[in-house]
Amino acid sequence: MKIGYARTSTIDQIAGMEAQLRDLNAIGCEKIFSEHLSSVDEDRVELSKALEFCREGDVLIVTKLDRLARSVPGFVEISQRLEKKGVSLVVQDIGLDTTGPTGRLMLNLLASIAQFEREMMLSRQKEGIAKARAEGKYKGRPKLPKEKVATILAALSRGASVMSAAREADVSDDSVYRIMRAHGISRKVSLVGYSPVEE
Repeated sequence: MKIGYARTSTIDQIAGMEAQLRDLNAIGCEKIFSEHLSSVDEDRVELSKALEFCREGDVLIVTKLDRLARSVPGFVEISQRLEKKGVSLVVQDIGLDTTGPTGRLMLNLLASIAQFEREMMLSRQKEGIAKARAEGKYKGRPKLPKEKVATILAALSRGASVMSAAREADVSDDSVYRIMRAHGISRKVSLVGYSPVEE
């Protein structure tokens, strides 16, 4: 089954939404999820519904990459979530189609680039911290409030993705990863039924 997802940043962008819906219908999408909101500031309810709706063998289609994700790491996370469900992904504007080997290769390249960017960022961060420590200016990272930690752990225990848990607690994806490391949680392990130990 072909499933479409369309998004515009504001309700004023009627023409942009109409163009996406026209293209998705022309491709033959049998089910289309659409919403008018920013990918940065608001919870993308319809995207979550689309990801949940997809079943093994389905194809999720978007007309542009920025309609689906706000960053390469975010895109990689969504695509990996779809891959685990056996769902293919098509992004028209960059010619990505994971139903074939070329599309899967492109996806792997994007994942490698995202990992490279993260490693470079962490390297620069470590250098900055070392310099700040040498100058006596480093105070360390402030801890998340216990309420946010509890919200993150509860979301993960329900099977929420890192991105969804971050949105629910209003923190960055990196904060969720830090909480997972602190509690010895691996993304590869099912978290359903996980009961965090009170600190």
